[in-house]
Amino acid sequence: MSESPYQLAVIVGSVRDGRFGPVVANWFCRQARQRADLVVDLIDLAHVPAALGGTPGAVAPDEASFAERIAAADAVVVVTPEYNHSYPGPLKAAIDSVGVPWHAKPVGFVSYGGISGGLRAVEPLRVVFAELHAVTIRETVSFAGAHACFDAAGEPVDAGQVDRAASAMLDQLGWWAEALRTARAARPYGS
Repeated sequence: MSESPYQLAVIVGSVRDGRFGPVVANWFCRQARQRADLVVDLIDLAHVPAALGGTPGAVAPDEASFAERIAAADAVVVVTPEYNHSYPGPLKAAIDSVGVPWHAKPVGFVSYGGISGGLRAVEPLRVVFAELHAVTIRETVSFAGAHACFDAAGEPVDAGQVDRAASAMLDQLGWWAEALRTARAARPYGS
């Protein structure tokens, strides 16, 4: 393992009013921040330019762009709801706006929704990221009936099970982040 923590971008993929994504993303970030092998950058798409599905004027002038933050990341976790058996349109717009910075980066998923736990949103995202030369990892975290999975303070009702799932995913993501960061440094992807 490298002595330098890897940079993990966590993307909140929903921008709808009344969305549940920040609850899920904040829990996941708390889990990730307990680890010494990574540094978290939480990217809420509701706070990026309207062209990416966010609120107009929501970005501070000195804040790095979405593409710059993805370029700086060694790994990415997408927190996505399932809308109509897929993922949100603004998430697709944000992903498509970046291009090359996705190359040779590992991507993990935390999903939430109804009975499927958002997994029907994850499967088409795997195809999108494959086209962008990213590596999606197998381990995921999903919340079926998401609203009932969290208490009023934003903590999981069954913390043991989902904390273990998050830890397994972060372990796998860390392996890929380190391996691909080392590979990109030794030989830029596509060269």
